[in-house]
Formats: sequence, structure tokens, C-alpha cells
Amino acid sequence: MKMADSVDRPDGTADTGSGSGSDSGKGGSGAGTPARRRDARRNRDLLLEAAHEVFTELGLNAPLDVIARRAGVGNATLYRHFPHRAALVDAVFRDQLTGTMDAGDRARDVDDAWTGLTGYLQAVFNVLATDRGTNDLMTTHLEGVESLEAVHAHNHRTVELLLARGRHQGTIRPDATTEDVLFALAALGRAVPALTTATTPDAWRRPLALLCDSLRAAPTSPPLPSPALTPEQLNDTLHHFNR
Repeated sequence: MKMADSVDRPDGTADTGSGSGSDSGKGGSGAGTPARRRDARRNRDLLLEAAHEVFTELGLNAPLDVIARRAGVGNATLYRHFPHRAALVDAVFRDQLTGTMDAGDRARDVDDAWTGLTGYLQAVFNVLATDRGTNDLMTTHLEGVESLEAVHAHNHRTVELLLARGRHQGTIRPDATTEDVLFALAALGRAVPALTTATTPDAWRRPLALLCDSLRAAPTSPPLPSPALTPEQLNDTLHHFNR
């Protein structure tokens, strides 16, 4: 079966191309019937399963026609369900991103800020190390993914609260900012797939421990050099990570 090549389009229009039998309906005479609705749900489920596999293997910039081919449907079917890449990414990773926010909520409930922060970062990196697609999402900035915008805001607030609590408790250095931490996490997170591929699945634990240790309050720690990143500068940096 031959499939037409597809490209991402800003306007989300669909390619024409052959695919599964459900792509070549007979003039729409059966549109809206229970059987057609079941076919549509089945195709959507197949696309989500295939997209998660492909994004995990190849990252979020994986060709969409590869996803359609693996799902056994045509490009037109993919675009009918998900008119642009951001819509597909949002549907695939929404539950996983919600789990990250749940980990943040649990960390906020821990009285000891250091325990809460380090436990939260370990939970996040455990996901970054096992899912290439989620890693791309969490360590870059992709426009139009609603669930990603929510998790970035929640992540920022979680780190901000835990740093403030840690400063008050005297366990976290007073000059470390939320942007400092988020930049360091994104930079380290981008390296995790290569690190775990070349070594062992939990090799990220050592560099993360070193990063966390740099946040500890210590009388001998010299002040951090240069100005801290602003929120806008952090955003711009994450955009560049995706290029």
C-alpha cells in the first residue's frame, strides 16, 4: 500500500492519501452511524498508541506520516482527528503531564523543603529518562500544547514554593532563583536520553545529585556570579533548545 508523503502545515490542512478502509468512505452515506463512530474511535486510539511509540523513539519532531503508517491509517485520517502537531502531542501526553503535576502537589505537602524538592526532581527525571517525547516536552517550549502550558506553570510554582520554604528553613542557598533551577534542570534533562543510552537507565541519578547538592545552603558557598535569568530569558532559552 502506497502512502503519500506528508508535511506539517501551519494551517493544519490535510494531505490526501490512501490508508485504511475507513479512509475511503462511500460518499459519506454511512456518516454518523454507530459503526462509523466506532471506526473513528478505533482509528483515534490507534493513532494515539502509534504516536506515543514514535514520539518516545524519535522525539516530538518525528514525521507525522510515520505515525499514520504505524497506526495503519492514511494521512487524511490523522489530520481529521488531529489538525496539527500540537493537538496530537497534547492528546498523547496529557495524562503523563498531569502525573507530573500530581508529583508536584505531593512535594508541596512535604514539610521539609529539601526532602520535597529532591523527591520531586527525582520523580520528574524518572519520567525524562524513560520517555523521549515527554523529555522533549518538559525541557523545551512547544507552542499550542495546552497541557504543557499548565504543567510548566505548575512546575514553576512548585519549585518557587519549595525554594522559598527552603530559604526560610535554612537548607537552600538564598541566592538560587527559580529560573536558575529550571534552566539547570532543562539543560541536564536534555542530556538524559543520551546518557542513559550510553550507560545505564538510572545514570541520571549521579548528575542530578550533584545539581541538588549545589543548591544546599553552606557558609562557605561563594555568591553566584552574573545576574540571574529573568522569566522571559528562560522562556527564550527553552525555545532555542527546540531548534
